[in-house]
Amino acid sequence: MTETNKDLNPEEEIKVTDNEEATAQEAAAPEAETEKTDADKLAEAEEQIAALKDKYLRQVAEFDNYRKRTMKEKAELILNGGEKVMQAILPILDDMERAQASMAKSDNVETLREGLDLIFSKLMKTLAGQGLQKMETDAQDFNTDFHEAVALVPVDDAAKKGKIIDCVQSGYLLNEKVIRHAKVAVGQ
Repeated sequence: MTETNKDLNPEEEIKVTDNEEATAQEAAAPEAETEKTDADKLAEAEEQIAALKDKYLRQVAEFDNYRKRTMKEKAELILNGGEKVMQAILPILDDMERAQASMAKSDNVETLREGLDLIFSKLMKTLAGQGLQKMETDAQDFNTDFHEAVALVPVDDAAKKGKIIDCVQSGYLLNEKVIRHAKVAVGQ
């Protein structure tokens, strides 16, 4: 370049050199801006990753706390689930204690029987209020969803075949769910 520029005056040489430097700077400037943009994008992406990671860890911790809390509540319900029923039965227990004390003092069987009948009816009302219902079995069709056959009894009447002849042990429903099947004798 110096050989070609020898014929030129020194000002022109400077102008050519300045133009080359300017072009070199212009070419380098977009790369620097691109590098800054890429570095900024990388920093933003890293910040976003950190924020998402933090959010994820918080969600996992929150779910773990929720799981532990519900397990604790469930265990507490299992332990104390019968509390409402027991509180409803306590007055009946008091009545039974009074009846027992009366039996020691009185010889009147009719009065004792009447008192026990009252206590029994009070117990049945209380249990019915808690959702307990006694199954009706008299002359019903045998149904394995509600009944358990403990005996098959031969019958002469064809209408009694497959029907319940006798109930050995009563069955109960709690809120329409079988909690004890009725043990019955079925006609065959």
